[in-house]
Amino acid sequence: MVSIATKRIYEVPDPADGARILVDRLWPRGIKKDEAHLASWNKDVAPSNELRRWYGHQTPKWPEFRRRYLGELNANPAAAELRQEIFDATHKTQRVTLVYGAKDSERNNAVVLADFLRQRKADRA
Repeated sequence: MVSIATKRIYEVPDPADGARILVDRLWPRGIKKDEAHLASWNKDVAPSNELRRWYGHQTPKWPEFRRRYLGELNANPAAAELRQEIFDATHKTQRVTLVYGAKDSERNNAVVLADFLRQRKADRA
């Protein structure tokens, strides 16, 4: 059974992270690609540029951001492909860590995406 975690890209990579997948549309500032220890960079599952700009990591907008982003994920074939990649054993690890650049560890796109993927996995079970 694969578990899904989230982690800020600025935190030190750990072998316990398993397969690290960057889920931001933009590359994080100050991070060298060879030091990120990523299995992949899946920018197609990130929030649209319009939604990302609208949200601007403003805490009062979080509930609406979450609702809108879930709507985008439900209509996004890349999200279904990522779910299949994770849960159909493409990754040879028991853990996948969705990596993000935002400062807020509780209110960011990786948290919404992880919940979305976990829910879709439960729906399939």
